[in-house]
Amino acid sequence: MKIASLFSGGKDSAYALFCAMQQGYDVRTLVTLYPQADSMMFHYPNVDLTQLQAEAIGIPHATKRTSAGEKNELDALRELLRGLKVDAVVSGAVESEYQKQRIDLICDELGMRSFAPLWRKKPIPLLREMLDAGLEIIVTAASAEGLGKEWLGRKLDAAAVSELEKLQKTKGVHPLFEGGEGETLVTCAPFFRKRLVIEKAEKKWSGSSGMLHIKKASLA
Repeated sequence: MKIASLFSGGKDSAYALFCAMQQGYDVRTLVTLYPQADSMMFHYPNVDLTQLQAEAIGIPHATKRTSAGEKNELDALRELLRGLKVDAVVSGAVESEYQKQRIDLICDELGMRSFAPLWRKKPIPLLREMLDAGLEIIVTAASAEGLGKEWLGRKLDAAAVSELEKLQKTKGVHPLFEGGEGETLVTCAPFFRKRLVIEKAEKKWSGSSGMLHIKKASLA
């Protein structure tokens, strides 16, 4: 089956792509929407780095910038997918009914299947599964009580997962950062031919939230 994989550069979309590859799907295209800030549908922080990630993966990359607003974002996704010769679309949706329902609807309109391999998986086991699979993940945004500036740029490992598990119990933090509590960036994975190297980055923090702004990156 020929598929397109929605790709934001973060852990969920990267691992969904890996799952599709492991199941033998023929991944023809990575699809990235570049939204305005605070999008309900699409990943925003450092999304331009998907160009380097796509080069590292070695799969063609279809991109489109969107205007603000749900209708504009969905129209952009529909237009981008319509031009692809694929049978199905893979997404990294885990718990967002808002996101999954809209992707499913567009796929149905276009006569494509919608495949969400991470849907409804338990957060902590899923995060450990990602790390065990070899994904190298850093935190690029944080916006939840218990997640301070020190989390920006932090690599997720066993210790970080244990801390997130505690924060889930004490502060209600979602371990996968669902609901806009945080964002991530995958710097390497088993299906990467090269590693993403961050050469220059700046932490921007205001009040109780912040973002790691990556100013320069390369492949090695």
